[in-house]
Amino acid sequence: MTDDPNSPQKPQRPAIQPAETQRPEQRKPAQVRPESVQPEPEQAVQPPASPESVPPPASTIRVTLSPQAMAPRPAASAETQVQDASAPQIPLAQAPFGQTLAAQTPTAQTPTAPNEELAELVPELTPMFPGASPFLARFLPHSLPTYAGLNESFCDLHAFLKFLHEHSWYGYLYAVLGDQTAYVLLFEGRTVTAAAASATGEQALGELLNLYEQGASLSAHPLSPVYAHVLSGIGSRAWKFNLTEDFTGLHARPTGAIFYARGEIVATLPATLPYEGAFPAPLRPQTLILPRSLAGWAHHHYNLTLRGRDGMNAITDVYHVFRGEYGEAGLTFLRALGEKLTPAEYAMRSDAALHDLEPMVHSFLKTGYVREV
Repeated sequence: MTDDPNSPQKPQRPAIQPAETQRPEQRKPAQVRPESVQPEPEQAVQPPASPESVPPPASTIRVTLSPQAMAPRPAASAETQVQDASAPQIPLAQAPFGQTLAAQTPTAQTPTAPNEELAELVPELTPMFPGASPFLARFLPHSLPTYAGLNESFCDLHAFLKFLHEHSWYGYLYAVLGDQTAYVLLFEGRTVTAAAASATGEQALGELLNLYEQGASLSAHPLSPVYAHVLSGIGSRAWKFNLTEDFTGLHARPTGAIFYARGEIVATLPATLPYEGAFPAPLRPQTLILPRSLAGWAHHHYNLTLRGRDGMNAITDVYHVFRGEYGEAGLTFLRALGEKLTPAEYAMRSDAALHDLEPMVHSFLKTGYVREV
């Protein structure tokens, strides 16, 4: 039968896809999150293809973007990029209403200045005797006394000094009688520097003993070993300040004093000098020796007798008797006297205390081991 060209044509049926392309179990849609699909700003957005022109593959799902997502974003400035890098990444869907990126960005904390940190770490001490005339007294820090109200009537000063020496005590002694005062610094239980109204060193130590014998009240104030070492160099004059990496001592200025230990600041003190100067501390503070007026025996020379020479000879019986009574320390001291050293010189070289040597000298004289020159 011939088709009439004037008759209406029947619509064409679309071609049937193969059965295997229609099974839904074989379609694996891609894991696409709508919020992560954004076009790049520099690329033009292509409109989705029409179904008549390009049929979509069976294994692909088409995603239609909203007009807001399709609109290109302006390029971010350098400042915005820095903020975006430091700010926490919060999705817009989770951000509270009205909160902006600037509100989410943590504020930067201003670092503390090094000088402020140093001021917080270095302690500022309080002067014990503000305005005192002697240099040592002026720079002594405040310290509550360990022993106070000591007096000649019930406390022997030599026995007390021996007690402090045996316990390697650090601190200073303060004696006062009316308007007279004296100050003595102790390091490892040894008297290492002293000051009075018109004297320093050994003379000031003798002044303290004189005041104590006259009825002065004595107190003992503890210090840390570091502070005691720093103050051990204070004498009758200040020196030119020269800060080195191992400087230990006191730097005095018109604005205050600085405590140095091995080149590092360990404390400050609001006590001043009218000029700038330094009191360098010795590497090992030496022991003060009482002046001849108070300890004349310590400055005398002693010769060994025949018995004394036998006391140093290991093959004699006298040697064993002497060693059994005085020990190795007594033997060393007797040998030093035989080498023409005075007890004061021996005390300075060996860091021995005179109150330990004095009874030994009297015993040597009494038993005939030495005689005074």
